[in-house]
Amino acid sequence: MKRTLAEIVLVLALAGAAAFGWLNMQSGKAASGQLIEAQVDAEVANEQLAATEKEVVEAEDALDALREEMEALKGKALELDAVKAALGNGPVLSDLEAAYKKDKVALGVDRQLGLGALRMLVKGSQDPAAVEAYTQALETASKAMQAVNLDSHKKAVCAAQIGLAAAGQKVEISAECGGQAAVAQAASGHAAPAAPAGHGAPAAGKAPAAAHAAPHWEYAGAMGPERWGTQFPTCGKGKEQSPLNIKGPFVKQRVSLAPDYKPGQLKILNNGHTIQVNVPSGSKLRLDGKPYELLQFHFHRPSEEQMDGKPMAMVVHFVHKSAEGKLAVLGVLLKEGNENPGIKALWAHAPAVETPEVEPVDVMFNPANLLPREYDFFGYEGSLTTPPCTEGVSFFILKSTVNISKEQVMSFPFKMNARPVQPLNGRTIITG
Repeated sequence: MKRTLAEIVLVLALAGAAAFGWLNMQSGKAASGQLIEAQVDAEVANEQLAATEKEVVEAEDALDALREEMEALKGKALELDAVKAALGNGPVLSDLEAAYKKDKVALGVDRQLGLGALRMLVKGSQDPAAVEAYTQALETASKAMQAVNLDSHKKAVCAAQIGLAAAGQKVEISAECGGQAAVAQAASGHAAPAAPAGHGAPAAGKAPAAAHAAPHWEYAGAMGPERWGTQFPTCGKGKEQSPLNIKGPFVKQRVSLAPDYKPGQLKILNNGHTIQVNVPSGSKLRLDGKPYELLQFHFHRPSEEQMDGKPMAMVVHFVHKSAEGKLAVLGVLLKEGNENPGIKALWAHAPAVETPEVEPVDVMFNPANLLPREYDFFGYEGSLTTPPCTEGVSFFILKSTVNISKEQVMSFPFKMNARPVQPLNGRTIITG
C-alpha cells in the first residue's frame, strides 16, 4: 500500500515537472517573438528617419537654390525699374502712341507689340491702351499669317497672346507657344488648348499645323460660326463682315479689274478646313493699274456668297495682297454643270485629309484656268470669312460663273465649309 502511494506521488511529481517545463518553454517562445517584432519595428523606424533626413537635406538644397534665384531676380528687377523709369519719361513711348493714333494698322505688328509691351511696363498690366495694342497686334499677326508665310509671324502671335493673358484677358494661348504658354495660362487661369486645325482661307505655310497658333474654330459644333466671336471679337462685333448676300440696289462704279496669272509649280494642301493652292510669285491682279500679288486660292462648299439668297455649288477665292498690305479677294462662283478640266487637275493631287503642302513632281498649274472669260463683278468692302475675321478686305465677285461637275463637287473632301452670310450694315455693293 505504501509503495502504491509512493508511485502515485512520483507520477504526480513528474507530471507537475513536465507541465512547469512546458509552460516555461511557451513563455520563452513568446518573449523571443516579441523581441523579433521589436527589432523589426526599430529597423523600420530607422529607415523612416533616414528618409526624413534625406527629404530635409533636399528641401534645404532647394531652398538654397531658390535663395540664389531670388538674388538674381533682385538684380533683374532693378534693371527693369531702370528701363521703366527711362521709358516712362522718354520720347519712345510717346512717338509710338502718336503713330498708333494716326494709323494703327500701318504701324505694323512689331511696333504694335512694342507699344503694348511699353504701355504694360510703364502703366501696368491693366492698362487699357496696352490691351488694345496687343489685341490689334494679334489681329494683324493673324491676318499676316493667313496671307503670307506663317512661320515669320508665329512668334508675333504668341507674343500678342501672352501679352493679353498677362493683362488678365480671357485668351487661349496656342500650345505651340511653348513653355511661355503654360506660364501665361497659369497666370490668367486658362488652360492652353491643343493645337487646332488651320485656317480655311489664307496661310501659305508648308504645314497646316503651323496655322494652329490661333484658338480652335469649326464650321459646325461647339466652335461653329455663331461662336467664333467668343474667341475672335471681330467675328462677332465687326460691322463689315463677309460673305454677303449679293442683291440690289447696286451702285455703278468704274473699276479696272485685270487678272494676270502665270503658270507655276503646283503647291497644294489640305489645311483641315479647305483645299488650298499656294501660288509662286509672279501672278497678279491689277485694280485700276495697281498690282496685287496673288498669294493663294482656296475653295468653299457651297459658295459663301449668295446671289439673291441662293448659293452656288462652290466658290473659289483668289487672295491677293498689295505692297502696302491691303488684301483683295477675287471670287469665282462654281455652278454645277460640265466637268471642269482645271478642277480635275487639282483634285487629282488634292489630299483627302489634313496634310502639309505637297509639290507633285513636274506638275504645273495656271490659276487662270479657273477664271471665266468676262470680268464684270460685284464689289464691296468686307473681311476674312474665317477667324479672326479681320476687316478691310476688298471683295470682287465675278458675275460670270464657271462650271464644275456634280462628281467634282462630291469629290471635294469637305461637305460644308462656308460661313453664313453676314449683315450688310449699310454698306454699298458696287457693280463694274
